[in-house]
Amino acid sequence: MAGERKNNMAESASERAGEKNKGTMTVQEAGRRGGERTAQTHGREFYEEIGHKGGQRVRELIEQGKRAQGLGPESKSSGGAGR
Repeated sequence: MAGERKNNMAESASERAGEKNKGTMTVQEAGRRGGERTAQTHGREFYEEIGHKGGQRVRELIEQGKRAQGLGPESKSSGGAGR
């Protein structure tokens, strides 16, 4: 009877833990599942296109930052002595 009670207690605790976590997902798991779903629906070309767009945007932002600091193409006439 004591062994039976222990098993019931263990099952109840694990059932409660399962009920408490029912419907929840970690951020990591959600990201993984979302990425897998996107890959299934859009394919490789989609990732290539958004990667290219992202790279172009980063290039623009770097150039803007350089111009703001006076390091852009307009200031290259200094011969690079500031490097």
